[in-house]
Amino acid sequence: MADLTDNVARSRYEMVVDGQTSYVSYMWTGDRLTLVHTEVPKALGGRGVGSALATAVFSAIRRRGLRVAVKCEFLQAFVKRHPEFADLVVMSDEPA
Repeated sequence: MADLTDNVARSRYEMVVDGQTSYVSYMWTGDRLTLVHTEVPKALGGRGVGSALATAVFSAIRRRGLRVAVKCEFLQAFVKRHPEFADLVVMSDEPA
């Protein structure tokens, strides 16, 4: 799968596959990173792009030593299916 890029100017992690950009948007509130929304173009649907993107995002977060709040339903469900990333997720009122 493609490489992950942190597009800081657009506040999102991006992955380009077959010339189309999938992304996870985020926002910073103080020192808290919140993952807000995941978008995968319909043309890439059913190919595992969303899961590959989620894996890459959570792996990048782990490398940076961060913990995150997750508002995106897709990513919430992903973490339930992939408990190896559960330690990275905090409740929105829990300290990062």
